[in-house]
Parts: sequence; structure tokens; C-alpha cells
Amino acid sequence: MTGALVLVGTPIGNLGDLSPRAVDALSTADVIACEDTRRTRALLTHAGIPAAGRLRAVPAHDEAARTEGIVTLVSDGARVAFVTDAGMPGISDPGAHLVRACVAAGLAVEVVPGPDAATTALVLSGLPSDRFVFEGFLPRKGRSRADRLRAIAGEPRTVVVYESPRRVLATLRDLEDACGSERPVALARELTKLHEEMRRGSIGSVRAELGDDEPRGECVIVLGGAPADDTPATEAEVDAALTVELASGASTRDAADAVSARLRVARRDAYARAVTLKAR
Repeated sequence: MTGALVLVGTPIGNLGDLSPRAVDALSTADVIACEDTRRTRALLTHAGIPAAGRLRAVPAHDEAARTEGIVTLVSDGARVAFVTDAGMPGISDPGAHLVRACVAAGLAVEVVPGPDAATTALVLSGLPSDRFVFEGFLPRKGRSRADRLRAIAGEPRTVVVYESPRRVLATLRDLEDACGSERPVALARELTKLHEEMRRGSIGSVRAELGDDEPRGECVIVLGGAPADDTPATEAEVDAALTVELASGASTRDAADAVSARLRVARRDAYARAVTLKAR
């Protein structure tokens, strides 16, 4: 076999979800690069795979710095399996930088598909899954968070958001402010694990169920899309929304993007009006 970077999906909770092909890829790899050697060593032990000195740490905060060494191994003919702590590498986890570097170097990249929390929560939610948007983790604060929330509020497709259990209540409050209390939502917790839980309802009802207690464990929020509104926004409504965005310090481009998403008007039209308003 020639050298390759092999991304290997690993269980998000239930270790029984490790596929036979994943076991084979990890067993035969020359090197196993991983987000956390302790977590990966435990997974290998469970699967009966000897580490045999093959583990190399590639933590999220240091992925870029470690990439050159991985690329060198692959170019020298090594098969390097890459795993994160759970789920698919590259999905709100390290991996994307490694893939880009190997592709740029003309090296082979392979994928062994495996579990991921986003699609697991989506299909469990009961919300439309034929078209959806994966947002990953939202910005924690500031204008970037506000901009993302506004875009989500106007998004007609189902939206999947990852969130730390320490910030679930805050994010649900922000989503309620942006989308209204009646927007349908599902909150998945501890997917595939012993205490797996799925709460479904409106944002307001799910918040009421939680009270002031932050849920424990890994969480995924699945938000229903914005309801269809066949009534087009008037020019006055577009101008008013753009004026607010521009007055808050948004650039012409950002103001047009935000208003286009929220009022569902063509971006080129929103941009043209923003340019006109900015010139006044």
C-alpha cells in the first residue's frame, strides 16, 4: 500500500459503533495521529488493537504546527490514520487542515466513515432532514454571534448547532430572542450513550422544561427552519432594516448579507439599496 492520510470516524459515545473497517484501518496503520493520545489509547484497548508506539498527538490547538510532520510521513510512504476524540475528523474537530495540506501536496486522502453527532441528532429530532444547515459551535459573544443568530433566524432549512453543556441555556435564550418562543427545536444530549435524551417542542417549552439547570453531557441543538412567508418585504422595510444595520457599524456588504437573510430578499437588491443609503 502507498502512503495515505486516512480519516477514521470513531464512536460518539457507544464503543460498539466502531466499524470493522475502522478497526482494520487502525490495526494496519503505520502511524495513528490523534487529538488526545489518552482517549485514543482507551479506544484501541477496547478494540484489542495494540498501540505499539504508533500514537502521535495532534491536538486541536496545535494542528497547524503538527501538519508538516504528518505530511512528511505520508509522502515517505506511511499510512497515517487520523482520529479525533469522537466522531468524524474535520466536523467541528481537527482534521481539515491536515486534509488541505495533503491535497495540496498531491498525497492520497481516504475516509473511513463513522458516527457524527450532527446527523444523529438531526434524524432523531423529527424535524425536516431533507435540507439542513450545520452551524457547528456559534461564536461565544459579540457582533459575530449576533450576526450568526440573525442569519439563523431567517434560515428556512433545519439548523444543527453544537453547544457546550455550560452554555446551552444561554444559547436557547438567544435563539428564542432571535427566532421567537414558538420556533420548533430539539435538544439532544449524550447521544448513543446510556443516558441519551431528546427533548422536542418549541424553544419556549424546552427552556421551561430545563428551568435553570444546565443539562449535563454533550449537547446538540436542532432548530426548525424559519416559517415560509410569501409576502415580499417592501422597499421601506428593507431600507429600515439596512439603516439599522449600517447605523450599528456594519459594512455595506455585511448589512446586505444580514438583511437578505432576515427578510429573504435578493442579496444583490439589498446590496444596491445599502450602497444608496450609505451614500446619503
